[in-house]
Amino acid sequence: MASSHSSSPVPQGSSSDVFFKIEVDPSKHIRPVPSLPDVCPKEPTGDSHSLYVAPSLVTDQHRWTVYHSKVNLPAALNDPRLAKRESDFFTKTWGLDFVDTEVIPSFYLPQISKEHFTVYQQEISQVISNLDICVKNSTIFMKPDFALDDSLTFNSVLPWSHFNTAGGKGNRDAASSKLLQEKLSHYLDIVEVNIAHQISLRSEAFFHAMTSQHELQDYLKKTSQAVKMLRDKIAQIDKVMCEGSLHILRLALTRNNCVKVYNKLKLMATVHQTQPTVQVLLSTSEFVGALDLIATTQEVLQQELQGIHSFRHLGSQLCELEKLIDKMMIAEFSTYSHSDLNRPLEDDCQVLEEERLISLVFGLLKQRKLNFLEIYGEKMIITAKNIIKQCVINKVSQTEEIDTDVVVKILFWELQVRDILRPLKATLSIIHSVVLSVLDKNQRTRELEEISQQKNAAKDNSLDTEVAYLIHEGMFISDAFGEGELTPIAVDTTSQRNASPNSEPCSSDSVSEPECTTDSSSSKEHTSSSAIPGGADIMVSEDMKLTDSELGKLANNIQELLYSASDICHDRAVKFLMSRAKDGFLEKLNSMEFITLSRLMETFILDTEQICGRKSTSLLGALQSQAIKFVNRFHEERKTKLSLLLDNERWKQADVPAEFQDLVDSLSDGKIALPEKKSGATEERKPAEVLIVEGQQYAVVGTVLLLIRIILEYCQCVDNIPSVTTDMLTRLSDLLKYFNSRSCQLVLGAGALQVVGLKTITTKNLALSSRCLQLIVHYIPVIRAHFEARLPPKQYSMLRHFDHITKDYHDHIAEISAKLVAIMDSLFDKLLSKYEVKAPVPSACFRNICKQMTKMHEAIFDLLPEEQTQMLFLRINASYKLHLKKQLSHLNVINDGGPQNGLVTADVAFYTGNLQALKGLKDLDLNMAEIWEQKR
Repeated sequence: MASSHSSSPVPQGSSSDVFFKIEVDPSKHIRPVPSLPDVCPKEPTGDSHSLYVAPSLVTDQHRWTVYHSKVNLPAALNDPRLAKRESDFFTKTWGLDFVDTEVIPSFYLPQISKEHFTVYQQEISQVISNLDICVKNSTIFMKPDFALDDSLTFNSVLPWSHFNTAGGKGNRDAASSKLLQEKLSHYLDIVEVNIAHQISLRSEAFFHAMTSQHELQDYLKKTSQAVKMLRDKIAQIDKVMCEGSLHILRLALTRNNCVKVYNKLKLMATVHQTQPTVQVLLSTSEFVGALDLIATTQEVLQQELQGIHSFRHLGSQLCELEKLIDKMMIAEFSTYSHSDLNRPLEDDCQVLEEERLISLVFGLLKQRKLNFLEIYGEKMIITAKNIIKQCVINKVSQTEEIDTDVVVKILFWELQVRDILRPLKATLSIIHSVVLSVLDKNQRTRELEEISQQKNAAKDNSLDTEVAYLIHEGMFISDAFGEGELTPIAVDTTSQRNASPNSEPCSSDSVSEPECTTDSSSSKEHTSSSAIPGGADIMVSEDMKLTDSELGKLANNIQELLYSASDICHDRAVKFLMSRAKDGFLEKLNSMEFITLSRLMETFILDTEQICGRKSTSLLGALQSQAIKFVNRFHEERKTKLSLLLDNERWKQADVPAEFQDLVDSLSDGKIALPEKKSGATEERKPAEVLIVEGQQYAVVGTVLLLIRIILEYCQCVDNIPSVTTDMLTRLSDLLKYFNSRSCQLVLGAGALQVVGLKTITTKNLALSSRCLQLIVHYIPVIRAHFEARLPPKQYSMLRHFDHITKDYHDHIAEISAKLVAIMDSLFDKLLSKYEVKAPVPSACFRNICKQMTKMHEAIFDLLPEEQTQMLFLRINASYKLHLKKQLSHLNVINDGGPQNGLVTADVAFYTGNLQALKGLKDLDLNMAEIWEQKR
């Protein structure tokens, strides 16, 4: 009590006072000695704040700690561990331009010396010395073994040397020691007085406790006698009512233990037969049954027979046996794949040994050997190469001479894709069905487990949680009842599980229910039946430890393998096709042969797509590549042919053979197709002078007849090879543009004079050229509709080529008409410039003009349609009136009714009569009044 905080006369202050305040008069901090606290907690005394000074978060948050210190750049550079500071520290990092420079002192900072700190050092020196003493003394109180009952600790806290006057330094020390001794005596007196006071306050409680002590002893004696009587009665009850029942329970427990031992021995006997049974199963290729037996035995060894010394090596032996089965299954699957893929193509597409395949696939899935598809894929690639190679060899060996037709048949006609891919698809379908059945079983098992968990949770909630455990001889009575009641139930639930196929049946003298099986955990060996598309029923085991994602990926890989088979067949066909293309052999194919080849390739592609469900692009790409080459060659041949025809064309009207008239007639319904040749009938028909197209006559040259046939060949090629529609459209547009430009050069540009050797380009040549162009323009809409029906909508923009071609042809026709008018215009200028108004009438000038007009009419009337002829002569007449008006104005002949006016009127009437007498120009409105100038 004397060591209480409230009674200590030592000055107390915060730690901040010690470290940061300059020492002042200690007498100001000494508090008056308070009275000692009451021993009873009900009456505390003294200042509550002096009992304990707790840390304050508000006052301490701004205190400086070691964590406020920072590492500056000089501290980092002045590494004390380095013997010599690096001289190139800055230059090697920041470049050679960084050099040490002298820092100029600042003019705004005063020069500080040691004298400025003298006053501060004097003031703080005494504080530091006192601080050192306090630190040394405070370490005694911080020791973990601090105790005042230790003499050394007590002497350290209270230096008794000061009380020894003999060892003191004089009267001053003796007086100080005496004063301290008096203080301690005074404190002791105060403590004794307070103790006496507290005792006097509680004197009644002390006397009451002494009085009640005798009563308490009487109560304890009576209680002890009652406990002894109770124990005697309990012992009698235990002997009369419990010992017999507990003995019966112990016997029941012993019986259950004996049954367990018996079943355990029978289980050991069954497990002992595992290896022979596995050998028997493997001899019949029952891999799944062998693996199930091994898995069950492994589980029994780990759960029910763990620690059996005689079976210590059986687990490792079964593991080695399981690895051996894995190798056997892989080898067996490889053998099966070889047999399945190399059977004769003439066989049906039934699965080879379906049950054997299902057993192998289940075994591989059970062992997670998911790479068996790679084995099948490798065998498939080798087989596909061999089959295609053998097909080529067989066909070549049967043919004496290899021509184009033979190559086409080698490529695809004799290669029966159904005989290769359909058996493969059937086999992969079985594998795919097995994988999907396992996936379906996993999902159903997971659903059943969720339902079972929900039922168990509901059942657990309904059980009574208050179970009394009565202990007797170290055993729970509830365990004894539980063993007898639960064991038959567990046996019943496991009576249909993992007994091996040749395990011995349970003997008739069994103590309980049939129990020659393993633990109920082996119920996972239960299987469920599932149907395969081939008609076989399979048993799906529940211990397939494959996740849904793995099974889904495997199913996708099976489908991809079927796609790969199609791609392999396509790739091999492409390889053979390209090998023939390198020799230029495919370039020699004519149109019909290439179309036949193209149709066979498209049929091949469609067959594989129908079987495999996906279109392979390799052969399609090769076909497109060859089609482009074919289109280029097709176009170049026909363009060259057209060029030769134009270069040899003399631009005279040609007779129209009957086959060309039939060709044009076949286009009357808007469908473009080359007509079949008619034997005999065509030879009896004579050629016609003109071509009849929808009731109109077209006088044409021979080149245009062949051009129409060439155009129909382009359109027919589009029907036969739809993939080249866009290319054909571009090439046909180029061909039509070439005909237009080349014919313009030869006729309008007079190129035929040098190329063919014509003496001159006549009006008949011009009219015939115009009519040929009109025939092509007539068929351009039909050609456009043909291509539009075969183009995809996104490529309709390419049809604008036909619009441009139509415009170019119309412009060309207009230029020919303008050329005919220009011919007559130059003639009028030449003749009318020499016209003189004098007798006789009609004058020689007008006679000559009428003669030339008649020749013009005779040249073009049978070539051009009547409407075009009338329009052309109206333009010629307008030119005639313009030149006549100009000449009359030059001669000052006016419409005044005079003699000159009469002569001119007579000549004009002669011209008008001759012009209207021409065929088809009778109703032509010539309006000859325009030749006279208006009177001023």
